[in-house]
Amino acid sequence: MEGDGGTTTERPGLRQRWRLRRPFVLPSQRATADNITAAPTPLQPIDLTDDAEVSQVLDLAVRVGEVVLSAGTGVVDTSAQVRFIASTYGLDKCDIDVTFDAIRIWADRGPRLPPASDMRIVKYRSLDFTRLAAVDRLTRRIRTQVVPVDQAHAALDEIVSSRHPYPRWVSTAGWSLLAAAIAVLLGGGFLLAAISFATTALIDVVNRALHQLGLPIFFQHMIGGVIAAAPAIALAALSDHWRADAALIVAAGITVLLSGQQLVGSVQDAITGAPITAAARMLEVVMMTGGIVAGIGLALRISTMLGIAVPEIAASAGRDTEYLAIKLSAGAVAAIAFAMACYAERRALFAAGLSGAAGTVAFLVTQDIGFGPVVASGMAATLVGLAGGLMARRALTPPLVVAVAGITPLLPGLKVYRGLYALLEDETLLGFGQILGAFGVGCALAAGVVLGEWFDRLLSRRGAPRDFDPTYTSDR
Repeated sequence: MEGDGGTTTERPGLRQRWRLRRPFVLPSQRATADNITAAPTPLQPIDLTDDAEVSQVLDLAVRVGEVVLSAGTGVVDTSAQVRFIASTYGLDKCDIDVTFDAIRIWADRGPRLPPASDMRIVKYRSLDFTRLAAVDRLTRRIRTQVVPVDQAHAALDEIVSSRHPYPRWVSTAGWSLLAAAIAVLLGGGFLLAAISFATTALIDVVNRALHQLGLPIFFQHMIGGVIAAAPAIALAALSDHWRADAALIVAAGITVLLSGQQLVGSVQDAITGAPITAAARMLEVVMMTGGIVAGIGLALRISTMLGIAVPEIAASAGRDTEYLAIKLSAGAVAAIAFAMACYAERRALFAAGLSGAAGTVAFLVTQDIGFGPVVASGMAATLVGLAGGLMARRALTPPLVVAVAGITPLLPGLKVYRGLYALLEDETLLGFGQILGAFGVGCALAAGVVLGEWFDRLLSRRGAPRDFDPTYTSDR
């Protein structure tokens, strides 16, 4: 492509051969993580002797990394995106250190210049998928449109400071709809779905007020667990007929409180060789889950002390292939509701719904064949990770959005409650077995997503061209 003089010339038929080597996915439909491996460096080199320019580039890189890391992206993908931003502007010799709450970068500017460095502390965890998708598109623009550093900073400032794409009450409705869909998926009827909807709306409003008062998240989850159990206990006290079904309200509340935790990122970090960040993220997940368990356990213990009936789990309660069409729809609605609650863009909602439906069907069918819940969860999540990546490209949204939404209907809320109920009934071995089983299902879901995304990227890279032409655009 490049002659001795450094100018770019186009060989006859190159574009046609490029498309033949890459018949299925155009560059604009590839994930940013895939584009990172294909793009040459530097595309727009800066003056390495200019300390101000170098500092601008490093600051831009770590700020982009801050957004993607806070949304739950793994260390490997975060490091790749930070490195890609820096190398695009000419800082291609970088050492990057990403941990749970910090991003550090050191850039080598050559033997005659001192190295440059920058650092960013991640002070928040965000479930704003619109912001994540906007940063993803900004990274694409930097690659394809040669965006100057100052303009890239201005675009990033606008992304970070912009408001959510729709009102806060829509997010609350999304969490509530997620709980209602989970109740239906577990076998509940209209009444249980309606109670789950109202209960989750109350949890979201109360926790939002407590967050503004500065209450630690552990106690927010604990209070959320108490609120989730209260209507189920009241319903079980009204009639023995409702005791088994009332437990589904608690299970739906647990699933909502568990959703959005950085389980996928923690398992991905553990698998891909980032044990420190994986341990920190897993500890955060365990602590938040502990808050939920403590809240629900407190509510159940108080009801027992007062002589009020505790919602029990029927032996047949759970996920099966009965009413498969209804449960498929419930899985799709749950995934869409989660994506909507996390401010995902409208273009991502349809992809999330398909992912949730596919994961639900795969789990139910695999379990019906005879596999256990852990294996069924892993196989379903692998399908979600693979299909989610493909659909995310079509929707031009990060695969993480589709994948996390797709596994949300499969979170083990029912197993957590079964374990708590067994412990309350002094069945210690059974109780701890159920809780460990819930932990195994959660890890299988996260590991399956990571494996599915690996297959997705492997298939994409096999079709990628050996020669990259930065002047090619998909609209030619």
